[in-house]
Amino acid sequence: MPLLELESVRRFYKQKHTMFSRAAHAPVRAVDGVDFTVEPGETVGLVGESGCGKSTLARIICGLEDPDEGGVRWNGSDVGAMTRAERKTLLHREVQMVFQDPHASLDPRRSIGQSIAEGIITHALLPAAQVERRVQELLAQVGLNPDHAHRYPHEFSGGQLQRIGIARALAVEPKLLVCDEPVSALDISVRAQVLNLLNRLKRELGLSMIFIAHDLDVVQHMSDRIVTMYLGKVVEQGSCDEVYGATAHPYTRALLSAIPRTLAPDERLERVVLEGDPPSPIDPPAGCPFHTRCYTAIDRCATDVPGLLPVPDGAATHRASCHLADQVTVSLIGMVTTVGSSPTPSERNN
Repeated sequence: MPLLELESVRRFYKQKHTMFSRAAHAPVRAVDGVDFTVEPGETVGLVGESGCGKSTLARIICGLEDPDEGGVRWNGSDVGAMTRAERKTLLHREVQMVFQDPHASLDPRRSIGQSIAEGIITHALLPAAQVERRVQELLAQVGLNPDHAHRYPHEFSGGQLQRIGIARALAVEPKLLVCDEPVSALDISVRAQVLNLLNRLKRELGLSMIFIAHDLDVVQHMSDRIVTMYLGKVVEQGSCDEVYGATAHPYTRALLSAIPRTLAPDERLERVVLEGDPPSPIDPPAGCPFHTRCYTAIDRCATDVPGLLPVPDGAATHRASCHLADQVTVSLIGMVTTVGSSPTPSERNN
C-alpha cells in the first residue's frame, strides 16, 4: 500500500478584484489533475520550472491546503474525510516539511531549543522533564552541538539553520519529509553536507521523502523516482534509471540537457534551448500544455491532450504525457545528439 496517494488533485486560486476591474476572472490553475504516489522508504524527486505547481502540491501533501478536486489518501485513510483533530494528531505529525529558507522558517524571538521542542509539546510526545534531553539528542543527530539549544537563530550560519530545521521536522517522528528546495539557499560548500545528512537520516530512520529542487544533478543523487511537472500537470515519471537513461518527454529532456557536465569535447551534451515563456496558468493552451514551446510538436499536439501513459518498449512504471513518446525517447547518459536550438560558443563557455 502506498504511504501517500493523490488522485486527480486540482487546486485553483481565485483572482482578486481590483479597483480597475470588477469583472470575473478565470482562476489560476496551480495544480491541474495530478496523480501521485509515494511508497514507504522511497524518495521521489519533483522537478520543473518555477510556477509549475511543485510548492502548491507540497502544501497539499502536508495538509496546509485542501484540493478543490480529487482525493488525498494517507496510509489508506482519506485525508478529506478527517476532522481537524484527526489531521493534527495524524497527518500534521507524520508529514513534516523542510523549507527552502531556514532564516524565514524559524522564529527569531525563540531559542532553537524552543522551536524544536514545540512539536514535541504540541503532540504531547514526552513528559515535560524529558523534552530538553530529547532536543539535545536531535541536535546531536543532525551534527550540531547539543549545548547550543539556548542560542537564537541569528547566531547560526545558513547551513546550521537548515540542520536545525531538519531537527525540528524530526522531533515529531514523521514518516514523510517534504523537502522544498532545501539546499538552494545555502552556499555551495555546505550543500553536500546537508544532502548527505538527509540521505543518512533516511537510511537510519526509514523515512520517505519528497525532494523538490531545480538542480537535477542533486535530484538524481537523492531520488529513487523522478516526477516532472509542467503547468500544473505531471508530464513524465519513472525511476531515475528510466528517466535519465531513456527520457521520453521533450520537456524533461530540455531540463536534463541543461545540467552542466565536464565531458570531453566530442562527448559534450548539447543543450536543448526552449524558446518563449511558459503559458499562463490562468489561460492554459488547448491540447498538450507544452506544445507552444515544444521542438517536436505536430498538429495533433495543439488539439488533443495526451494522457500519462506507459512509454512504448519501456518499463511499466515509466510514463510520459506525449503523443510522440516513442519517437523522442533518448538516453541522456553519455553523448546525446543535438535536438532543437544549439547554444552558441559563448553560451557554452558561460
